[in-house]
Amino acid sequence: MKANLILGLVGSLVTLVVLFEMMRRHRLREKYAVLWVLVALATLVVALFPPVLTNLAELVGVQVPANLLFFLASMLLLMVSVQHSHELSRLENHGRTLAEEVALIRLELEVLTEEQRRAQSDE
Repeated sequence: MKANLILGLVGSLVTLVVLFEMMRRHRLREKYAVLWVLVALATLVVALFPPVLTNLAELVGVQVPANLLFFLASMLLLMVSVQHSHELSRLENHGRTLAEEVALIRLELEVLTEEQRRAQSDE
């Protein structure tokens, strides 16, 4: 067997096993796992059928199939980075909202506590 085939098979199978184990242990949500499962399956297809990458490169006009592979991998990483930035921004906004709500509840509690102390001291 060729080294490329072995590396592709091992890499994609290890990725799939790790993904399913992470999902089983609730360390990775399904919505994130879908993308990585698709990447692992695409890696498996390219490893098993190398002409697929060559034909795709010819179809889009790329001379070297490896260049197409690197370009697609770069675009995938860029999309993941943008998606994580979006999630991080959303979570920061949510955290800020929660902190503001906690501050308002604490202020309300302090006011109520002070009113209760005054009522007790007036008795």
